[in-house]
Amino acid sequence: MRLGTTKNAPLLVVIAWVILLAFVAATSVTLSLRVPRATVVAPATLPQIDAYRRLATWVSIYDGRAWADPATAVADMSSHGVHTLFIQTGNTNSKGTVYNPAGQEMFIRAAHDRGMQVVAWYLPEMADMGRDFVRISEAIRFRTSDGQRFDSFALDIESTRIKSIDARNAAVHQLAAMLRNLVGDSYVLGAIVPSPVGIAKRTGFWNDFPYGSVAADFDVMLPMGYYTYHGKGAAAASADVSDSVRMIRSTPGCATIPIQFIGGLAAKTTPAEVRAFATAVSTNGCIGGGLYSWSGTTAGDWDALQSLVP
Repeated sequence: MRLGTTKNAPLLVVIAWVILLAFVAATSVTLSLRVPRATVVAPATLPQIDAYRRLATWVSIYDGRAWADPATAVADMSSHGVHTLFIQTGNTNSKGTVYNPAGQEMFIRAAHDRGMQVVAWYLPEMADMGRDFVRISEAIRFRTSDGQRFDSFALDIESTRIKSIDARNAAVHQLAAMLRNLVGDSYVLGAIVPSPVGIAKRTGFWNDFPYGSVAADFDVMLPMGYYTYHGKGAAAASADVSDSVRMIRSTPGCATIPIQFIGGLAAKTTPAEVRAFATAVSTNGCIGGGLYSWSGTTAGDWDALQSLVP
């Protein structure tokens, strides 16, 4: 049969359409398999709450000893069972959008090589929201030369640069909303907050701290329970943790938020106080804890913290 005859023209048209449709269908399947869905961060690399568990330690931008030799600092942390390093990337007025990028890279790479987590933290004044947001964004997007990054981010909420407490609380919520919009709902965010015990003892500092809204905006709460400011002895250190956790839990919206408790100050405490602190962290249901900061933590303190190491 000659396919080019006029008599067979209708059949030829049908066959041509069938072939064309089959080709389009096959091409569409192929394209659907090759084109990935747009995602901000691959699920396997999203920060998880594990970064806030167990024993932690802290480094600020003012810790000259740590920044002078990040590899040695991390080796010391690891030798004492530290699971997470919280490292400051800056504040509103610090130099550069991310403080000491070369040093940050060394901390991240050294910690990850030892199986540790690294959480960036930043202290905003919130009076210049745009400036703070740019610096936070750069910290979250920070990458080492081989593509590594921070395992999570925590916002340090303690500045009183905004004098009106109502305006300050509104600024906290606004910055939290901007931050959540940046990272998405699946990214675990930490909130470093004043301890309720500390606020009760320091009238006028932040009488109406928004623990409830912070718990709604963030995934983990990190109270700055610096017991060395509030009393002396093991019993005082233990009570400081217990009272702060109880007060947070009794606040509407805060009954179940995970807590990583910050104790210290390391340079002013004793091993007996540290042991009582670590025990209270565990018995009060916190998922982890540690002293502020690494440079002030002694060998005796590290021994006293070992109950927080699995």
